[in-house]
Amino acid sequence: MSPKEVRGALSGLLLGLFVSMLASTIVSNALPRIVPDLGGTQNVYSWIITTELLAMTAAVPLWGKMADLYSKKVLVQLSLGVFACGSLVAGFAPNVDVLILSRVLQGIGAGGMTALAIAVLAAMVSPREMGRYSGLFGAVFGLATVVGPLIGGLLVDTSWLGWRWCFFIGVPLALAAGLLLQRTLHLPVVRRKARIDWLGAALIVSGVSELLIWSTLAGDKYAWASWQTAVLVSGGVALLGLAVYVESRAAEPIIPLSIFRSRTVALATLATVVVGVLMFGSGVFLSQYLQISLGKSPTAAGLMTLPLVFGLLVASTLAGILITRHGRWKVYLVAGAVLMTVGALLFGFIDAHTNVLLLSVYMVVFGVGIGLLLQNLVLAAQNEVPASNLGAATSTVSFFRSMGGAIGVSALGAVLANRVTTLLQERLGSAGTGDGTVKVPDLTRLSPEVLPIVQDAYGEATADLFRVAVPIALLAVLAVLLIKEKPLQTLSGDQRRAKETAGSSSE
Repeated sequence: MSPKEVRGALSGLLLGLFVSMLASTIVSNALPRIVPDLGGTQNVYSWIITTELLAMTAAVPLWGKMADLYSKKVLVQLSLGVFACGSLVAGFAPNVDVLILSRVLQGIGAGGMTALAIAVLAAMVSPREMGRYSGLFGAVFGLATVVGPLIGGLLVDTSWLGWRWCFFIGVPLALAAGLLLQRTLHLPVVRRKARIDWLGAALIVSGVSELLIWSTLAGDKYAWASWQTAVLVSGGVALLGLAVYVESRAAEPIIPLSIFRSRTVALATLATVVVGVLMFGSGVFLSQYLQISLGKSPTAAGLMTLPLVFGLLVASTLAGILITRHGRWKVYLVAGAVLMTVGALLFGFIDAHTNVLLLSVYMVVFGVGIGLLLQNLVLAAQNEVPASNLGAATSTVSFFRSMGGAIGVSALGAVLANRVTTLLQERLGSAGTGDGTVKVPDLTRLSPEVLPIVQDAYGEATADLFRVAVPIALLAVLAVLLIKEKPLQTLSGDQRRAKETAGSSSE
């Protein structure tokens, strides 16, 4: 592909990735309107978000494996088509049941873009050149995650649009990305005669889904230490253990276990789990902190997260350019892990009276750290594996990032809920918590005497949440310090595949 074709295809991939990731967060500020309009109950409130995340996480490994076996161009267009169909159905959903089913379709399509976008880029350019482009992918991924609530809030607050456009907006963008890729993406189709390990895929999807359902419901529908937890966790672990057994004997495993023999891939995977926990967690709980503790509107809260977005965008883009220019990448991983940890530590000192300017500085530090890590961990893994496993390696890192985000948000949410409950019981007694649990408050309905108490409780609880996250962030620091830097390869994925194929056929 010529440089012009690479730039055109890159635009299509970035647009597709942006709209796919946007689906995960754009509805967060619209849910208070969506659920009553469709006659839903509190029980389905969280499922409108989590079903999309469940489907996306579970589908990633399968898309990644298919990328190693079939036409990447067809697969990426198929994923965009599935996503567009899901978005269209969601926009016209007459009830909650249809909406939740449509969110599953959106998640399957989004999982495809998550797994395929970087795999397609790796096929077009070499790891050395990829640094320049992968920084843009990291920036777009983080941008979509953070600004989703802002865009959703603006759509809901615009009377002539409304919440249905949180879904409709994805249709023209996904179709535009598909048409752009049709014109610009030209990759040789190298089909390998192999059968997908469908049994392994089914076991992985079942095991992961069971663990994600557990982490979503634990602390809400039942206690973390309960028989439901024991059943779901033991069942999920058993299914994943069986998946490992099946995958280790499959001719074409969904997740080739051999890639974890590489210390770089194993450590990059561990670090990306931590990134998922902190990135998704910060997006969810900082937004809630800004709206409840600081009393900001959804739109204002979204605007206040722009320093985090700015830090992520600049760091990710500049790091990619510098990696391509100098060929060094580990220093950016170490710096990113340290800054992410420092940012989490700084958030551990916030309260309901934190100065907005100071909070913006904290966000910049945290955003820079995430930006330096996000796609460079993928780059490190891709540089290490054979070209025949590029899709699987890429999807594996993306899969563990999504899984870390899903489980991490649930666990940190439980920390926040328990801490808020305790603080309000101490300060308001049983009148503040009723049956012992705390519902998300409507600040407009609180009395002037109770309002500051609730805001202080949420501010203090959010700070405690990030203090809990600091030791988790330190795992990423340790992981990237142990990674051994290897010179970036100068051949594209397709060139490497051709060279490996020629080498194996001559033996």
